[in-house]
Order: sequence, then C-alpha cells, then structure tokens
Amino acid sequence: MADDRQLTAQGQERKAQLLDCAAELFAERGYGETRVIDIVKRAGVAKGLFYWYFDNKESLFRELVDVNRLALRRAERKAMDRTAEPLLQLRQGTEASLHFQATHAAYFTLTAVENVDKQFFADLRKSIDVHTADVAALVKRGISDGSIREDDPDLLAYGVVTIVGNYGRYHRTGRLDMDASELAPFVSRFVVCALAADEEIARRVLAAPAYVPSA
Repeated sequence: MADDRQLTAQGQERKAQLLDCAAELFAERGYGETRVIDIVKRAGVAKGLFYWYFDNKESLFRELVDVNRLALRRAERKAMDRTAEPLLQLRQGTEASLHFQATHAAYFTLTAVENVDKQFFADLRKSIDVHTADVAALVKRGISDGSIREDDPDLLAYGVVTIVGNYGRYHRTGRLDMDASELAPFVSRFVVCALAADEEIARRVLAAPAYVPSA
C-alpha cells in the first residue's frame, strides 16, 4: 500500500475519496455485503487504483478506523484552549466531539457494535481506549486543581466517553430530533455538572465562551 508521504495532493484526495465512499457503503449495506467493486464504482475510479492505495477491503476498513480516530482527536484538540482549566477543556472537547459525530455520521454508524464484524472489535476498542485515556488525563488534572470532584478518574472518564457516545448515537439514529448545535451544548453542560467539584465551579466553566465549530 502506498505511503501517504509519497502521495501527491491529488493522490491523497483520491485515497480520501475511496475511504469516504467505503464508509458510506459500509454504513448502508454492512461490511460483509460491500465489495471492492462497489467502492470503486461509488468513487468513479478504476478497480486497479483501489489496490494502489489498499491491500484489500480489510486494510481499508482498518485505515478508516485510524483516520477517523485521528481526525476526531484533531477536532477536539483544535476546539480546546490549552491554557484553560481541565474542566473547560473537557466542555470544549465534548462539544467538538458531538459536532464531529454529526458530520461523520456514516462512519459512526458503520462502527456501531451491532454493525461491525467481530474481526474489527480490537481496532475499535483501541480507538475507545485512546479517547478514554485522553479524557482521564484531563480528569486527573482537574482533580488535582480542585475543579473536578474526587473520584476514580478512569471511571469518570468512561462515564464521559459513554455519555458523549450515546448521545451521538441517539442523534444520528433519529431518536433525538434536534440539531447538533443544540445537542452539543446540552451534553457539555451535562458533563460539566457531572464532574464539577461544586456548583460554583460548574457555573464558572459554563459561563466561558461557547464552542463554535469551524466553517
């Protein structure tokens, strides 16, 4: 498979196009029912080009997981003010995550536990574990500075990841009939109030400027 560092800008764009088309088809039909020929037809490219970028359908799926994991982390980090207190960073990251899930609904649909093939469970668990570790690191800092209530940081982190993930799932499956711009602030308030050491701290963090998604 071609190394991204060796691809031209056009090549990187074409590879991303194949990943996007595959995500759409996997979400619509499931991984098992999607063939390589279906992906290249959707992308409007020759079948041979697929194998320039990917060894097979399985390697494409694994790369799709990695690409989206990194893209989510970039979106969260871009949204977070590195000089802000940990609880505010968690608020900002939560809102960014909800917006990311809304704009990448096809990917999150195809990687839902009930949809994905068992052979990819380890890949998806890695993504969840990385996300949880990032949240836990912020929670530990918040406990240290007194802004987050004292409790097991790993359990608190799993709670945050679960809350954000479930609200994102309810949104993309139509169980919540509201725009992401309404849902994201609600979920971030939920997280802040659940973690804050006291009501005064929660009010202070919630009074900070709201997250604004990139155009």
